Amino acid sequence: MAKKILVIDDEPALLFLVSHGLRKKGYEVFSGRDGREALDLAARLVPDLVILDLGLPLMNGDEVTQILKSDEKLKHIPVFLISSITEGLSEKHAACGADACLAKPFCFDELESMINKYLSPSQPPTAP
Repeated sequence: MAKKILVIDDEPALLFLVSHGLRKKGYEVFSGRDGREALDLAARLVPDLVILDLGLPLMNGDEVTQILKSDEKLKHIPVFLISSITEGLSEKHAACGADACLAKPFCFDELESMINKYLSPSQPPTAP
């Protein structure tokens, strides 16, 4: 069974590119566009990893991370924060309990390397 990754970002192009790239690597990917959707999907799916934009609508990524990390059922899930605002990113990721952070723009290989520290695909990607 493929590892589940939840990707939440309000930028449709980035959401598509990251989700598509992860699917090609063999992950089962779910996506959303705001903080409340992130919490709903995380509670329903219990993913193996969450990638969150810091500047989400309705609820910021750091707020979502704090809620995830305070939930007994979800606190074990690695959370990565991504943001185009790099000033203070490391401090925010540490303060909210995120496991890693990545500044936008980033290359997919950089994201994949971070993910591989926490997960590895449980099955090879299938041909389209």
